[in-house]
Amino acid sequence: MPDGKQNTLPARRGLDTNLWRERLRTMFALVLREMAVLYGKNPGGYIWAIIEPLGAIVILSVAFSLVLRSPSLGTSFLLFYATGMLPFLMFQTIARVIGNALGFSKALLQYPSVLWLDAIFARLFLHVLTGVTVTAVVLTGIMIFVESSQQLHLEYLFVSMIGMVLLGFGVGLINAVLFGLLPVWRSIWGIVTRPLLLASGVLYIYEDLPRAAQDVIYYNPLIHLTTLFRQGIYPTYSPQFVSPAYVFGISIAFTAFGLVLLRRYHLRVLEAR
Repeated sequence: MPDGKQNTLPARRGLDTNLWRERLRTMFALVLREMAVLYGKNPGGYIWAIIEPLGAIVILSVAFSLVLRSPSLGTSFLLFYATGMLPFLMFQTIARVIGNALGFSKALLQYPSVLWLDAIFARLFLHVLTGVTVTAVVLTGIMIFVESSQQLHLEYLFVSMIGMVLLGFGVGLINAVLFGLLPVWRSIWGIVTRPLLLASGVLYIYEDLPRAAQDVIYYNPLIHLTTLFRQGIYPTYSPQFVSPAYVFGISIAFTAFGLVLLRRYHLRVLEAR
């Protein structure tokens, strides 16, 4: 190999390393900024990230315990609705924050050193970390005080949460473009997704539904993931319809399509906001 080529290799490696360090520093700064904006100004700060989902779970548990003798699985309403609500909130939160990522960081994206990918992945990292922490804390608390005998299957919980993150990320990427280019889409999306809580297996299990409803709701990937999460909590529950391949196929397709759209239209989205 000629000496010239030998000399350029170390320099190239050093340049690549510096670029990665710059990206990581930028994303870390964006994470700190978002933490300060979201939690730094509220009394209690980060604790609200735990209190809000826990409050929703408690309200659901109390309401349904008044009209039902027992939940569809187990004996604890609190645990049953937590296993549906917590993974669903992971999807909902990731889709929302990624969809609004460019608008949230618009001022910083005017600097050449801050890329649109930095803003998106910084929000993704922060809210995935928050969601996993909240899920672990709430589930641990419920299982200590209510269902201490439950045996967890962590592989099902892991796959379910990864699926929720990836699906929410893909949906959020596509919405990030549509929210900017078609402002009316934000209102349409809000209307379309209102019944999503009812259609995603949060309040029931798939087997509770009549066959006609099962045939329709099967195509909602969220019910596969909430069911898989419950399978990780309830060792005797063995659903036959769950298809991780179906869910991850849709999620990867959404993510790839969203990244292509953002790469092409992110400047127009920023100009429109």
